[in-house]
Amino acid sequence: MTLVLACLAAFVAAVIQRITGLGFVLVLVGPIVLLYGPLEGVTIGVLLALVASLTAIPLVWKHIEWRRAWWLIWPGLIAAPFAALLVRVLPEPALLLLIAAMAYFALLAGRMPALSASLTGRTGAVVAGSAAGFMHVASGLSGPPLAAYAVGDGWPQRRFAASVQVIFAAFSVVSVALRGLPASPVPDVWMLVAATAGGIAIGTILSRHVAPSIARTAMLAIAWAGATVVLVRGILALLS
Repeated sequence: MTLVLACLAAFVAAVIQRITGLGFVLVLVGPIVLLYGPLEGVTIGVLLALVASLTAIPLVWKHIEWRRAWWLIWPGLIAAPFAALLVRVLPEPALLLLIAAMAYFALLAGRMPALSASLTGRTGAVVAGSAAGFMHVASGLSGPPLAAYAVGDGWPQRRFAASVQVIFAAFSVVSVALRGLPASPVPDVWMLVAATAGGIAIGTILSRHVAPSIARTAMLAIAWAGATVVLVRGILALLS
């Protein structure tokens, strides 16, 4: 049952990712952490995020801005090892609370105009890239700093949504290298990979018929519920 639920969560997250350009881990992190725990759950999440990005890149190739993406990638690569160290030393209750906090930040960052306004130019790219790389290794949730930078620097949505797939892929490769592969059985992992790739494929078809606003509403509803449940679980673990 755990694997079935995880595959369903990965499939839905991938569909939403393909339609909106963002939100894969934001949708996935709540269910996957609840099913597998904070350490294994995020490890699976970043691996599937890599699959989702690599599957999506060929579909958006002509819109990718490589130079702009690189200015967000390299600061994140420098920050990533510090997140890996933090994950190793924190106990499980603290990890749950950290993931919940990052999920809430991801949900609220879009409502902070001052954040976007402060992230412009090369300096803004370095700050946003560093934060995104750190957050990706710690929780898989690297989207908010990148989205805030895109708004602040006036990055056209279509080109940003394409370029961010390259950034997610780069951060996911580093995250997998630093965190290691999932400890779950290999056949289970392959089923999750297949569910993710299938979600991207179905999302490509649905993107012609489903408005991004509908997918975004579903993404927010699932993400808020997941973040809240992870927070409650973290508090209960801390008190037990």
